[in-house]
Amino acid sequence: MNSDLAISVVIPVLGDTKCLAEILAGLVSVEETTGLAADQIIVVDGGNDTACADLCAAHQCVYLRARPGRGHQMHAGANIADGDVVWFLHADVRPPASAFSLIRHEVDNGAIGGYFRFQFSGQSTWYKKLLAWLINARTRVGVPYGDQGLFISKALYSKTGGFPDTPLFEEVPLIQRARRHGRFVEIPVPIGVSPRRWERDGWLRRTLENRLLALGYMLGVSPDALAGRYHTKC
Repeated sequence: MNSDLAISVVIPVLGDTKCLAEILAGLVSVEETTGLAADQIIVVDGGNDTACADLCAAHQCVYLRARPGRGHQMHAGANIADGDVVWFLHADVRPPASAFSLIRHEVDNGAIGGYFRFQFSGQSTWYKKLLAWLINARTRVGVPYGDQGLFISKALYSKTGGFPDTPLFEEVPLIQRARRHGRFVEIPVPIGVSPRRWERDGWLRRTLENRLLALGYMLGVSPDALAGRYHTKC
């Protein structure tokens, strides 16, 4: 494995200080346990939060302010990343302890990018397992979303134009363009995804809403038009 392969982590946040504290502590714990770490962590704050800035200073992260919008925030972070690979993490996910070595292994073996297997965090239930299985089946024939820990080579990110400045489905055009240049792989190790939206809205309702939004996008409805419904329901 190429131990010199540098990884920049980009985490967009908007009022997620508690989640951010947990994921930063987790990344520090991984470093202490495995000796592997990010070469750079960039937190992109869409809320101009003093507590977020203080947290970044305490963890020696790069703190960047940007206007709200996950695609815009991640793109702003990627633009200043100096790693060979950019790894995008939502603040409320729980990446596996082996993530850094797994990413380096895949890129060393020719992958241009990839993502992790979806798994809900927290107590395991049959409906969590079923929905995660369906999501993983969909991503193998479709496009994985940002909560699955997307990573991509910095050179290819820049070449493809990066994330578009849209309020929803910013991953789709980036991954579609990236796949034309090589293997965009699934790492068969789960990343823990927060179930908070499903628990708040109801598992069936949240799942149906997500699929309706995805169907609307596939049918050509603009992300801006869909965003109003998404933010009403989420």
